[in-house]
Amino acid sequence: MVVTRLLRILAVSSRYGLDQLFPEQDGALLKLLGALQFWRRNLNQTPRAVRLRLALEELGPIFVKFGQMLSTRRDLLPVDIADELARLQDRVPPFSSEVAIEQIVSAYGCKVEEMFSEFDPVAVASASVAQVHFARLPDKNIPPELAGLEIALKILRPGIRQVIEHDLALLDSVAWVLEKLWRDGKLLKPREVVTEFSKTLQHELDLTCEAANCAQLRRNFADSPILEVPEVYWDWCTSSVMAMQRMRGIPVSQVDELRAAGIDLPRLSIAGVEIFFTQVFRDGFFHADMHPGNIYVSPQGSYIALDFGIVGTLTEHDKNYLAINFLAFFQRDYKRVAEVHVESGWAPPNTRIDEFESAIRAVCEPVFDRPLKDISFGKVLMRLFQTSRRFNIEVQPQLVLLEKTLLNVEGLGRQLDPELDLWTSAKPFLENWMAEQTGWPALLHGIKTEAPWWAKQLPQIPRLLQQQLANEHAGKQEALLRRLQQSEQQRNNLLLIIVMLLAGQLLLFSGLFAWLFVF
Repeated sequence: MVVTRLLRILAVSSRYGLDQLFPEQDGALLKLLGALQFWRRNLNQTPRAVRLRLALEELGPIFVKFGQMLSTRRDLLPVDIADELARLQDRVPPFSSEVAIEQIVSAYGCKVEEMFSEFDPVAVASASVAQVHFARLPDKNIPPELAGLEIALKILRPGIRQVIEHDLALLDSVAWVLEKLWRDGKLLKPREVVTEFSKTLQHELDLTCEAANCAQLRRNFADSPILEVPEVYWDWCTSSVMAMQRMRGIPVSQVDELRAAGIDLPRLSIAGVEIFFTQVFRDGFFHADMHPGNIYVSPQGSYIALDFGIVGTLTEHDKNYLAINFLAFFQRDYKRVAEVHVESGWAPPNTRIDEFESAIRAVCEPVFDRPLKDISFGKVLMRLFQTSRRFNIEVQPQLVLLEKTLLNVEGLGRQLDPELDLWTSAKPFLENWMAEQTGWPALLHGIKTEAPWWAKQLPQIPRLLQQQLANEHAGKQEALLRRLQQSEQQRNNLLLIIVMLLAGQLLLFSGLFAWLFVF
């Protein structure tokens, strides 16, 4: 199977001329391989990025998903390829209802009718890893508040684990070859990209992880008027099946339908920016797959989030770094941006601040000469990532996810309101957040956060002090004993020397006495 799959990959790659994607980087071996494939004609009539996208679509769902993930690595890819790969969609044909039922029986160990009062065999959505069916919880033998509720049932594709393992092994092999054949293969780091993709897929293959992500995001936005997150029904969740509340709304990409429903689009676009920055800076936990297929709008005008397989997390260090950077951008303080990179430890300590500042200025100044509403915040961040590589700065994975999400949010916002000024919308939020991190609000928050720890530690302080004093006293006693022992040893040595001297003297005197006695 592996050999057959590899031959198919090679055949598709040859037909679409994937060996010519980066002609300026081709080595001698790649050029020779291209020359040997003389039957290929008119490849140059189709742009290289389009050929790559078509090849990935033909190779199947896992390669399509890999292309989607690859499109987020704009710090590594040429712009035309990144833009074209971003067009990939998970429009994968659904598996049959019979197979879906078999998956449910395998997950629950009983018949479908024993688990649900209704089950729609027609899938309402299908992707490379799973598909979704609607169902209804039973009326009996469950808590009354859940009886008869409509749910969305996400079912993992059968056999997808084996397919993914095989394809990932092949992708890693292809990445290894690319690193060897391309001059700049090590700079592009294809094997690291495959490893990153593998980690993402492993999380998506366990639907309990996705259910946990969904529950966390719902808890973070409990009672929020601008974002709704479905409830998870844990009693019906396994690693291969996830049950959640059925949500009703209009896809965010259907702008005409939203207008017809009376949705305030400018307000909705600003709410999207608020949701993004709230997730990033307040929670440090954000939905990292916010493309139009995963976002709906409720009749009340709030967002509805779906599909939680990919999330990003940020530490307090990350959040502070990002906030300072963003505010420095607003103020066009490029030196501060350069300094923060070094202070954060993401740039080598020997980085020339003046050179890095100059490179950042070259990226940002042309942008600031345009109206703010015409500036792409996400693209500025992407160009800064590309610039960072020149100074040996490794872009952190969480920031790559953040940039991808920011591009999605910005695209959605401007689709809803072309006049959206993301910078102006974001600046007050960031300034308020930074104000909360300093001064009395931050001090009070720190006290509140640390209070449980101090409450536990304070009663132990007298005992710990007594132990410390006892240890110090014991240490002093031990040191004194050692000194006494050393003194005793020195005294013994001195006595031994005196005895030896006296013995010598006695021997000398006895010898002298014997000599006098004889003579």
